[in-house]
Amino acid sequence: MDMQMTGRVAIVTGATANIGRAISLGLAAEGVKLVAVGRDQAAGARLVEQAIAAGAQDARFVAADLSDPAAPGQILAAASALGEVAILVNNVGGNIGAGFFVDSDPASWAGDIDLNLGTLLRMTHATLPGMIARKAGAIVNIGSTAGIVGDYMLPVYSAAKAAVHGFTKVLAKEVGPHGIRVNCVAPYGTVSRDPAAFSSGSRFHPDRNFFGRAFASTSPKDMEKRSRQTVLGRPVAFAEEVASLAVYLASDQAGFITGQVYPVDGGSLL
Repeated sequence: MDMQMTGRVAIVTGATANIGRAISLGLAAEGVKLVAVGRDQAAGARLVEQAIAAGAQDARFVAADLSDPAAPGQILAAASALGEVAILVNNVGGNIGAGFFVDSDPASWAGDIDLNLGTLLRMTHATLPGMIARKAGAIVNIGSTAGIVGDYMLPVYSAAKAAVHGFTKVLAKEVGPHGIRVNCVAPYGTVSRDPAAFSSGSRFHPDRNFFGRAFASTSPKDMEKRSRQTVLGRPVAFAEEVASLAVYLASDQAGFITGQVYPVDGGSLL
């Protein structure tokens, strides 16, 4: 299927690992001019090489930390060298810790909220004026099934992802008259089949052991409550399966779809 994206400028945040990397390479295969955003310079350089090899008309890496309010301006300045931004994929997200809300430190809440929602709001706010001026654009937010059902022991993360879903809907109403579509992909647990696909900042990088540390003291009973069964015979999605939907939603083939939140969950919500 021709996605009719050749030559379009696409920004992908959180681009150097797992879902973001797969989306970047999926868009590259459609011939976009890719602006990949992340914090790991080495992973960014590898991604640019892979994107060009996959078919991107151009590809550039912008080293930026989206927790910095100045980052969106930096990213858009780099993108302007390639043309007007047609596609924005807001993929930055994750969780700082895990546990029960009653035991949480209020000082930690802002970190999870800003990582998952604040970064998205700032990047979208900076990008929208250009899209509105051109009366065209596609925004794809990466949410989570946690924002639909609530992930046990991830209360603030789940709430922040639910906010991403809600923001997707209201923004779609607001900017639809300007020819801009806004949709959201809500994955279940997702991993890459490529062990080299995790940048230094990724929760899945083996050196970080994020999940092992986060749930080290969790009882077997609580770990059982955390698990959700899929109906497809494997417990996780692969990054390319999430990416294919994000690429479709960013394309003209999805030209009459907006304001939707699509789970990629293996039937775990059934």
